[in-house]
Amino acid sequence: MTQARTGNKVKLHFTGKLDDGTVFASSAESAPIEFTVGEGKVLPGLEEAVEGMAVGDAKTVTIPSEQAYGPRRDDLTQEIPRDRLPSDLSPEVGQRLRIEQTGGDTVLASVAAVTDETITIDANHPLAGQAITLELEMVEIA
Repeated sequence: MTQARTGNKVKLHFTGKLDDGTVFASSAESAPIEFTVGEGKVLPGLEEAVEGMAVGDAKTVTIPSEQAYGPRRDDLTQEIPRDRLPSDLSPEVGQRLRIEQTGGDTVLASVAAVTDETITIDANHPLAGQAITLELEMVEIA
């Protein structure tokens, strides 16, 4: 029976949950996710978890934040004066914004707080700092 190793292209179904049981993502209602083990295009903890799985195998793994979406970083939170915002922007807490940085790179950030004078944006991934639990089912190994 073939087991997933570095260099294999794998397809698997997954359900991602937070510590409180909240499902944050799932492939159950769609196509399985597909990636090549070892390419670094998915979470490090996910790549590690699929190593050694065979088609039909299912398992549940808890991945610490360092191997998932990383720790929360205070330096990715910034307060911006409202007079520096586009005049047509009406920010609301939870709103996602695309922010163009010097050099042309674009960063996704969430509005964390809004006052009359400022908004606070947070460019951390929404799941940064949290361990996640993944329920995995291997569908195909090539």
